[in-house]
Amino acid sequence: MRVQSENKIKTLVLPHLSVGKRGKKSRLCLSSVFLLILKRLKTGSQWRELSTREFFDDSVPWQTIYYYFNKWCKDGSFLKVWQQLLQSNKHLLDLSTAQLDGTHTPCKRGGESVAYQGRKSCKTSNSLILCDNNGLPLAVGKPQSGNHNDLYRLNKIFDEMIAFLETASISMAGVFMNADAGFDSKSFKRNCDEKAIELNVKNNPRGCKNKQPTTSFFDNKLYDDNRYKIERTNAWMDAYKGILIRFEKLNITWWNMLWLSIIAIFLKKLKS
Repeated sequence: MRVQSENKIKTLVLPHLSVGKRGKKSRLCLSSVFLLILKRLKTGSQWRELSTREFFDDSVPWQTIYYYFNKWCKDGSFLKVWQQLLQSNKHLLDLSTAQLDGTHTPCKRGGESVAYQGRKSCKTSNSLILCDNNGLPLAVGKPQSGNHNDLYRLNKIFDEMIAFLETASISMAGVFMNADAGFDSKSFKRNCDEKAIELNVKNNPRGCKNKQPTTSFFDNKLYDDNRYKIERTNAWMDAYKGILIRFEKLNITWWNMLWLSIIAIFLKKLKS
């Protein structure tokens, strides 16, 4: 099963993946290595169950595929791939509105940024997702323990997401951004104002009858007509079984699995 066109991988992805600068040149086809990583992401199989013979004539151990995955996670190759894809295809984005939401992922093996959340029956990790008006995911925040709500370290994480978009020459200034009541915060509203982002967030009374709304104006129609798009984004990402349940113990590898799902979604929308 090939989850992406090999031609797309060679032209759009491979030039931005790091390669060794010393020693012998790898005898492996790195586009096939990347396709195997995507296959693991799509199927959710264990690394040791990857069928490397599907791509390589001679036997290549699964540890080799994981070596490249781990290497590209730690040196930022996957983020560089997404940055270049965004920068080269800005015309495909629709920033008439944007959607921000948080997502909890069950964690079965523990690890960094993993904890129990009251409404869940198991430990979870929480990540922020930002998408455009078409539901195309733009950025994903660093994972946090599931026992924290969406406001925990929100400004810092959101700043990092916006800073990443700016490296890809994507400006959020002037964009109307929908967010649910979990993001109703005066400090977050100030942060968005400083970035010239129009935050359209529902009022969250949090048990206080006389709580004043964070925003002076809330466009309910803009919210209702577009909010489903972030749910559609989550459904697209859930099609990649490798991120339905978190088995990666390290934040860096788990975070990059989320970035990989965004890359895979976008590649499917591009013509070969």
